[in-house]
Amino acid sequence: MATGPTGMTSKDYYFDSYAHFGIHEEMLKDEVRTMSYRDSIIKNKHIFQGKVVLDVGCGTGILSMFAAKAGAKHVIGVDMSNIIDKAKMIVEENGLSDKITLLKGKMEEVVLPYDKVDIIISEWMGYFLLYESMLDTVLLARDKYLQPNGMIFPDTATMVIATIEDGDYKEEKLNFWENVYGFKMTCIKETAMKEPLVDTVESRCVNSSQCVFKTIDILTVKKEDLTFSVPFEVTVNRDDYVHAFISWFDIEFRACHKPVTFSTGPFAKYTHWKQTVLYTKDTMTVSKGDVIKGSISCAPNAENPRDLDITIDYELEGKEDSAKEHVEYRMC
Repeated sequence: MATGPTGMTSKDYYFDSYAHFGIHEEMLKDEVRTMSYRDSIIKNKHIFQGKVVLDVGCGTGILSMFAAKAGAKHVIGVDMSNIIDKAKMIVEENGLSDKITLLKGKMEEVVLPYDKVDIIISEWMGYFLLYESMLDTVLLARDKYLQPNGMIFPDTATMVIATIEDGDYKEEKLNFWENVYGFKMTCIKETAMKEPLVDTVESRCVNSSQCVFKTIDILTVKKEDLTFSVPFEVTVNRDDYVHAFISWFDIEFRACHKPVTFSTGPFAKYTHWKQTVLYTKDTMTVSKGDVIKGSISCAPNAENPRDLDITIDYELEGKEDSAKEHVEYRMC
């Protein structure tokens, strides 16, 4: 792996980025995210009472402190970013040093003070759920440390796809390269088309039904299950144009007495994950009731596993238009 002038690898830069406070400020201010975790823990004290809890990728230690306040016997937080140095100060500042042990390092290398844990908590999700996510690390921790009847918070994630009308934005972001001060730069347009856009999409732009194309049970999923090719089908709900597919994910804490859920979709309150927009090659003219079906594939990039290769094959046989395309994207 190549190193920079400081001798740091690209992986080092990735983990170092999580030492910067701005990232943690954004995540902590994401009330949907943080309150969902808080509710799933604090409102289920009977689950955490007297239990040993592992917080994978603990960051500032907020989830560890929720677990300690819920009555956990002991909480172990693990993170390899330098933010953990501040987390130790935060834990001490809140008088929880006797309840929380924070370990700096990789999950596969640190030595926990317990052979097994009763509960794993982690905020592991990335854009498009799986981009730069820590799910692999959570699964490693699960297989190595979780008791046979242990729990994971959250325990279920679902990935959703729909279509959107996004003509103005597509014109601004992509067709701009057709004429740049009188010059063609279409080679950049082709590259821009292949890069999924992470942004907030207004719900009024969504013009089809929603299709859940992947459900992940964190308690049973295997690493190889995260590379997949699955079918999808959506029905257009108005006469319109389709410029892109949109994807988001929903999260569930089902182990709770009363399940806690949240969505990162356009019909829900804002989260820092926003939505992922995948532009189609051509604009599709659609009528209410038209069906767009196909398959969506996802796999870690061979050269850089932190990147995602996403492929969509789609087909429309509509009242006004027909289309059949294969589009490859790279999330990097």
